[in-house]
Amino acid sequence: MRITNIQNGLYNRNLSFQRKLRENEKASYQKAIEDGFAAAGVKQRVAITHGSVFPALERDSFIGSPFGQAAKKYINFLKLHGFTANQLGPNGGLSEKNISPYNTSALNENRLFIDLKELTTDKYGRILSQKTYDELTLPVIYDDKNYSFTDFEEADYIYNKALFESYKTFKKNLANNQFEAVKLNKEFKNYLKYEGQKTEEEGLFKVLSAVNGTEKIENWKDQEQANLMTNVRAKNKNAIKKYNALTKSFRPNIEAYQFEQFILNKQINENKEFRDKIGFKYFSDFLVGCSQMDKWRYKEAFLDGYSIGARENGDTPHQTWGVPVLNPRMLFKNDKEFNIGAMFLQEKLDHALDYCENTRIDHALGLVDPFIYEEASVKYKFANNGKIQDKDVFHGGFMSEIKDKEGNMLDDYASYQRILKNIILKRLEKHGLQSHDPVWEDICCNPPKFEQIYRQNLQLPKLVSMDWVKPEEDNSKHWYLIGSHDSVPVMNMLKDNDSRRYHSGWDAMHLAGYLHQDPTRSSEREEFCKKISSNIDGRDKVGEELRKADRELVTAKFAELFTKEKIQISFADIFGITDKNVVYNIGGSDNNINWKERLSPDFIDKYYKNLSSDNPTALNIPEALAIAVRAKIDMQVVNSKNPDETRENLHAKYDDLLKNLDHWTSVLKEKE
Repeated sequence: MRITNIQNGLYNRNLSFQRKLRENEKASYQKAIEDGFAAAGVKQRVAITHGSVFPALERDSFIGSPFGQAAKKYINFLKLHGFTANQLGPNGGLSEKNISPYNTSALNENRLFIDLKELTTDKYGRILSQKTYDELTLPVIYDDKNYSFTDFEEADYIYNKALFESYKTFKKNLANNQFEAVKLNKEFKNYLKYEGQKTEEEGLFKVLSAVNGTEKIENWKDQEQANLMTNVRAKNKNAIKKYNALTKSFRPNIEAYQFEQFILNKQINENKEFRDKIGFKYFSDFLVGCSQMDKWRYKEAFLDGYSIGARENGDTPHQTWGVPVLNPRMLFKNDKEFNIGAMFLQEKLDHALDYCENTRIDHALGLVDPFIYEEASVKYKFANNGKIQDKDVFHGGFMSEIKDKEGNMLDDYASYQRILKNIILKRLEKHGLQSHDPVWEDICCNPPKFEQIYRQNLQLPKLVSMDWVKPEEDNSKHWYLIGSHDSVPVMNMLKDNDSRRYHSGWDAMHLAGYLHQDPTRSSEREEFCKKISSNIDGRDKVGEELRKADRELVTAKFAELFTKEKIQISFADIFGITDKNVVYNIGGSDNNINWKERLSPDFIDKYYKNLSSDNPTALNIPEALAIAVRAKIDMQVVNSKNPDETRENLHAKYDDLLKNLDHWTSVLKEKE
């Protein structure tokens, strides 16, 4: 008997009857998963979930937050299922009319990540009224979908109202000497001791952008304002006088901005304390770009008129990102001294690691030999999803190829070649990180300089994508993944691109052989190969038979991933979000889908419901892990001088664990 559409009238919630892990099972389940990963040799298991993707809790402010109360619920879920960390996207404030996290500020935080509910509590002196909070937010909606969407425009609207009221109430409570406001103000003043100058400059930029009607500083009517920080840094007396006059005149607006950043900083630190207690890490995203705000503060560090993009091979159009380019001549003063560009990079990396324990280095090529183009030379800049062909660019190429208007090489001092060694690696070391600790996003077109500096000289790690090929190299320093935040879900790789199943990385014989190397398991290997193959005995599987084989093939592919030391998995693959046209980001494209996908508020229920369904698409972690542990046993057996003894010892050591993993595999498939 199937019962449907029974609803709780308060929140319009569908009651769920799928088999879930019960409270008294969770400790045993988590231990089995952690022991399984240890046996498989997987030391770091990182989910990929950008900040806006996090779920709502009770009420929805139209965007997720990696720092609020809902984030704790999601972190606990990931921890339960064996993950040791989560990789966020860039967390800076969004740029004007652009929701991509890769065009955000590199030096501030996104105010839309403030947990508004917290502002209604005594801890914050109830600076946001419950009435306003209820009017601006909505009760969470529970439906049959295992995903939701961010509404950036609506989120921006309600945060404008909520944070305006919060700051106004804070000042009123402080004037009335309210205990909570006085306490909060002490914290605020302490924050300003360290971040006051930076946030004052950022707040002034916000004001001047409003006055000029745009964030694009090259379009400001008052170019004296556009160059203000450059002239202040040069100790120009008139500029300093103007800066002081502007900050005094717009003090309330600037302080309101500073207060928002302070509140967010407070919540970020509280989240970090929570994560430290349970041993869970955040990876930040050290984006290659920055915002107009950052460019205004460090204007002389950038190359006028140029932007960074991505060069594609063959006839594939190049990508135009509009990312500001650091001027190579403004990186170093000499062999020992940093110039303004290096100072910017240093502050940028410090900020990325202020609240996170590790980081992802976005587009490593951009720190060695970026593909750049002259903005004014791009025809039809926003046509064809922002992509360009060589014929559309009058002046572009890799940094090492470009000459300035006088005919001199832009990189004539080879300064870009020194960025990684002299700035990035040294700064990572200051934060207690070795060169191979971060996730280095090195998937790109590789010019000679990049190969020389990144791979040969510094021997930095790879990010090995197993989407298309089987990894030829097994290296403990590399990071491995199938799919990412820039790809379709793994289950859809076979569905939407049928040719992929014929590539070497998805070859059934390869996977069956890799996961069953012990000759004594040859019959298991053959059966496994039949199970995951789309073609058996020359007869193509069709319909449900093919879908089932594909599900088994994806599980095998994740089992292969689970034999690597450092792995990443996208949230969409964990939860099996495979609906058509629901993709977090389609890399290199500009459309109305990107960046909006989000976890449903009842993500836990939906995860278990998916796994216990007749057509599961979510990742059954103990199932893939059991296959991986058996594969690792095989690898040790075939590499042993005494295979029989090694096999016997390893099975004595791991048989109970394998029975446990098989048990939990079945539990997650049970229907209640």
